[in-house]
Amino acid sequence: MAITYGSVCSGIEAATVAWHPLGWRAAWYAEIEPFPSAVLAHHYPDTPNHGDMTRLAAMVLASKISAPEVLVGGTPCQAFSVAGMREGLADPRGALTIKYVELLDAIDHVRTKRGEPEATCLWENVPGVLSDKGNAFGCFLGALVGESEELQPPGGKWKDAGCVYGPTRTVAWRVLDAQYFGLAQRRRRVFVVGSARAGFDPLEVLFEREGPRRDSPPGRPEKFALHPTLTARGGGALDDREAYVLESGGVRRTTPVEWERCQGFPDNYTAIPWKGNSALDCPDAHRYKALGNSKPVAIVRWIGDRLIKSLTSAPQ
Repeated sequence: MAITYGSVCSGIEAATVAWHPLGWRAAWYAEIEPFPSAVLAHHYPDTPNHGDMTRLAAMVLASKISAPEVLVGGTPCQAFSVAGMREGLADPRGALTIKYVELLDAIDHVRTKRGEPEATCLWENVPGVLSDKGNAFGCFLGALVGESEELQPPGGKWKDAGCVYGPTRTVAWRVLDAQYFGLAQRRRRVFVVGSARAGFDPLEVLFEREGPRRDSPPGRPEKFALHPTLTARGGGALDDREAYVLESGGVRRTTPVEWERCQGFPDNYTAIPWKGNSALDCPDAHRYKALGNSKPVAIVRWIGDRLIKSLTSAPQ
């Protein structure tokens, strides 16, 4: 099934690496950081990068860019008022979360006007968003499902997994860890799947009825080594322990290629010509940062496989 998707806060595009082998096609990207943008231009020169995602909703409504079947991206999720969506925000990071929902609403508006089923979204963030003191996650869920107010967590705390049925969309979320998807990295992230599409059940995407669980440790020898969570700081300060590994011969810095493998990218994916340097001389610091900000390819691929089944079975 050929699926089109739009990507915001695209980074170096874990989604494209994960989904191109499935036959999916990227309609557009939205990334503003110079180095990740250069990685996108190097690997995907035929896919436009529109930069500032805050302009995309208007562009979709004006038919300047397409309204794809899937919207993927992980915006910063500072707390915001759902009512404030109509009034604007002072915090530009929180505004990106609002713009994400506005973009999805615009895509759905265009698609339904054309008689097409609504889009599906995939959103990713750090688990800390679930315990944010400002209830950032409840604000995001409320806006996403179409409620007029933020949602409150049952028992006062958002769990690692759940589902919400709202007037606009049905949304499910689940914390998944890269180490249980064949990657040698401990990396827990919240993944949110939602849609207004009739017959689409996000629970079928994020939760298995049978088979191995993706949130509990599989059996493995004690000597199996996992890398700590990669972050954008890696490769920077000399006391940054995440950038080093202890071996029998001593301590050494982990390489960008090892980070690429920890995230599931091809070797040297981030080694590109940069500011007059050849790919062989691409600065490691930029590569570490871009990889630390990205998503685990294996998890995104797993979700994509399951999205295909759900979108195929849902009424068109």
